[in-house]
Amino acid sequence: MNILDILTIVINFAGALTIFLFAMKEMSEGLQKAAGSRMRSILGKITGNPVSGILTGTVVTAIIQSSSATTVMVVSFVNAGLLSLSGAIGVIMGANIGTTATGWIITLLGLGEGSGSFSLPMLLATVSMFFIFAKRDALKSVGQSIVGLALLLVGMELLQQAMPNLEQYPELLEGIASLSGHGVWSLLLFIVIGTVLTCLVQSSSAMLAITLLMCYNGLLGTEMAIALVMGQNIGTTITANIAAAVTNTASKRAARAHLLFNVIGVVVTLIFFRPLVNLIMSIFPTDVPMAITLFHTIFNVGNTLLLVWFIPQIIWAVQRMVPEPKEQAGDAEAEEYHLSYISRGPVNTAELNLQSAKCEIQIFSKQVLHMFALLPELRQAKNEKEFDGVMQRIERYEQLTDRMEMEITRFLTAVGSGSISPHGSERVSTMLRIIDNLESIGDSILQIALTRKNKRADAVHFSDHLNANLDQMNALVENALIVMDGNLVDYDHIDLDGAYEAENDINACRDRLRAEHLEALKHNVYGYAVGNAYSSLYALYEKLADYAINVTESINNTHKHSIHH
Repeated sequence: MNILDILTIVINFAGALTIFLFAMKEMSEGLQKAAGSRMRSILGKITGNPVSGILTGTVVTAIIQSSSATTVMVVSFVNAGLLSLSGAIGVIMGANIGTTATGWIITLLGLGEGSGSFSLPMLLATVSMFFIFAKRDALKSVGQSIVGLALLLVGMELLQQAMPNLEQYPELLEGIASLSGHGVWSLLLFIVIGTVLTCLVQSSSAMLAITLLMCYNGLLGTEMAIALVMGQNIGTTITANIAAAVTNTASKRAARAHLLFNVIGVVVTLIFFRPLVNLIMSIFPTDVPMAITLFHTIFNVGNTLLLVWFIPQIIWAVQRMVPEPKEQAGDAEAEEYHLSYISRGPVNTAELNLQSAKCEIQIFSKQVLHMFALLPELRQAKNEKEFDGVMQRIERYEQLTDRMEMEITRFLTAVGSGSISPHGSERVSTMLRIIDNLESIGDSILQIALTRKNKRADAVHFSDHLNANLDQMNALVENALIVMDGNLVDYDHIDLDGAYEAENDINACRDRLRAEHLEALKHNVYGYAVGNAYSSLYALYEKLADYAINVTESINNTHKHSIHH
């Protein structure tokens, strides 16, 4: 085998693998667009019950055909506080089971004579036309997934053709055989190879397809193929760990749990390796690809059935693997910001990223509430040093809201420019309007703080009555912000009446304060400086509340459009 032969094999194989990975992406994205909102809703309602988590993880992964997408979503949900660590572990266990569906699709449809004629891919492509040209968006998405399946089968055929011919290159088989003849050390070597290659390719499904093809072409025996599959199960956990690298402690623990779960499964399998291989070979003595697919299923189902009883111990272990930071940011105002829920990993599916963006917006809202809560401290400050300290925190918060708006906007713009359903596109537009209003709330809070700072610098003092009026306005606006924050949790069930009631109370209070203020000016109750600062403050509070009701109205308009659509 010369350099030209090796280069030809590599180029053909890389091209076939690219088609396969593209097909997996198309199939997964089509399914996620068809069922994305339901998947987000289902995952968001998982409790700590491991059985519900396992079933949900299995079904979701089998439907969207991507365990990586499921586990990255789980990491973001844990980071968002929407999913407990025990619930996340259950979903991850289920995701491992759900991903075995891909292996069966490849084995039953993508190997052998049935795929070689291209008749099945062509049939699927023809069927997809009836869906792609349908009027309903969900049917179009189903059509996309069928096209993806057809391309996947084409990719499998091309991968099969790219496999080197053993008769032409017998030294290749000899090389693999030389690695396979060292007992347990060979098993460990192939586990490491499977882990490393899966980390590089970032698709356990692609690596499983390659393993099955190598078995089909006689390049790999059952034992070494099983070792490769075990390594792939470890390698696939890298995606969630990459996504968790910039998130909080809880989500890092969820990602480590995924890694620990699969590593334990590999260790247990190695202990019972010989009986397990004998069992599988007794079922499929001559069909190695079927034997490997069966092992993949037994490995993930058996691992789940075993370790589901040890979830508390897994939690204990990952808590020690990822301890709490020594310094907790008590003011989680933390004045530093990065995207907490949005995956920075390689999985970036538009439909499912909407849930991550929604969680990110909830953080944004919480930061605005923390910022607003500092306003009363300005009036209560006992000296200049205390006042300046609170003022600096408010200014840092305002800078934080600017960065949050910029980063989330950039992310949502990227999501909206990708492959996304019309409903998803509408959600993106809504979220962009929401974060614009949230940033405006931050600006208004800073303006209120600066007005108080100028008032203090000019030695302007309010009477107890004026302070009481502003305290009442502050309380009403705080209530409006709390209602707004609650409405950001579930866009399908918002408290619209509560939001309008809060807005009406604020407007009524503003009207009363304005009327009293005009009367006070008429009777010279206080001077221009006091009156100007006072009227500026209640007007700023009322303006701030307008942005809060805009958030709820944006959600409500999208919800009505969704129902009508």
